Amino acid sequence: MKTKTKQEIKSDIFWWWLLIVVPVVGMVVVNLPPNLRFISDKFCSKSPENLDANYRYHFSESLRNNPNQKEATQQEIAFYQQRLAVDSRSGLNRAALAGSYLKMARATGEGGWFLLAEQAAQRSIADLPFDNKGALLVLARIAEARHDFPTALRFAKQVGFENEDAIALAITSHLAMGKVSEANAAAEALVNRIPNLGSLTLRALVRESQGRDAEVLQDYKQAMALEEPGEVAGSARARSLLGRFYARRGQFVQAKALFLEALRLVPRYPLALIYLADLEVRSGNYREAIGYYSKVSAYSGPVATVFDRTVDRGMARVKELQGDAIESRRLRDKAEAGLRQEQVSGGFGHRRDLARLLLEKGRSQDVTEALTLMRQEVKIRRDALTLDTLAWALSATGDWKGADRVMAEILRSGFRDAGMFYRAGAIARTLGKDAESRAYLQKAKEIDPSFDVRSAKALGLATDEF
Repeated sequence: MKTKTKQEIKSDIFWWWLLIVVPVVGMVVVNLPPNLRFISDKFCSKSPENLDANYRYHFSESLRNNPNQKEATQQEIAFYQQRLAVDSRSGLNRAALAGSYLKMARATGEGGWFLLAEQAAQRSIADLPFDNKGALLVLARIAEARHDFPTALRFAKQVGFENEDAIALAITSHLAMGKVSEANAAAEALVNRIPNLGSLTLRALVRESQGRDAEVLQDYKQAMALEEPGEVAGSARARSLLGRFYARRGQFVQAKALFLEALRLVPRYPLALIYLADLEVRSGNYREAIGYYSKVSAYSGPVATVFDRTVDRGMARVKELQGDAIESRRLRDKAEAGLRQEQVSGGFGHRRDLARLLLEKGRSQDVTEALTLMRQEVKIRRDALTLDTLAWALSATGDWKGADRVMAEILRSGFRDAGMFYRAGAIARTLGKDAESRAYLQKAKEIDPSFDVRSAKALGLATDEF
């Protein structure tokens, strides 16, 4: 019998290693996505350690059996479609179907669901023209999504302001129109009628617009103390909005913990992912920011959503900060094309977002168009961000006095945002109001002690000085 050489023995070992190890590796690779999901689920089974105890979700056990929001809504849609197959003239069932379509639109951000909801609601009213509050509320929300706030309020009035959903719609519409006192009155009425997670979150938003920070935190704490296990989407939204509040105050650790808690409740939640990405941009963690932005796009798949343009603009900002001007320009061009198409196709494109994008691009023709867009926009919407965008456009075209007047309107409302005070300071400095400029810049620091020139650049403010 021939004795094997050392080289032959090594060769045999190598081939046995391939025969044993490669199949095992193959099985691991094949099962990698489920394994990663398992690890991710285990990792997310607990609240972030640095999250304020008042903001922890206390129904973790219910999350184990909590159905995916999209799947649950698909089941609702199928249920009402089956009922309509039996009785196609049922206005109530079609109104319920319209509500499910709207819920799906909010969950996915896909414009097609908004249009289906609108069509179903209109047909429901045709079949049931009287006492059809469900369909009217859907049409009100569709009008609000299109920024047609007077129409939204008209539908809400038809429903009647004894209805909690109609009051809620009045709050958000009045806020968007800059009618803060009306929004505040509606919010107080809603909380007095039904103090719960939803009503207290809305009142917190109103109080934030008035700069009543301590009361904002009080409302969120009370809201989360009253939340129930069946309202996971609302719980995730409340934490995302509170996280945004903390981020605006420079409290990034608490903000991030809240965003992660929201994602624990609703994995892939676009609002939390976008806010989290924005936070990482502000912190200079560009790789992490790209990762979170990419998750928003990955989860929506090939279907266009209302989140796509926000993601493209965010990614463009990151690439610009990284010094990749070519990729930044490509992403902004992509976002611009999408925003223009959305405005033409379904009416859900945001004119303000297009204006801000054009201002970021900065070419003279873009700036001129942005100002035209914002002069139109402020006729229907006068919240702080809209007015800030108008001030940006005015200053970009050299109308510094006009920009100063607009910023004064924002600051009179009480709204507290470091970036807006920074812009007000830059405008005042250009006008030679040095003392006023220093006061604005100091106020920006008081609101957010971490605010500096890098923060300004991360937010797209063009000034290089602080």
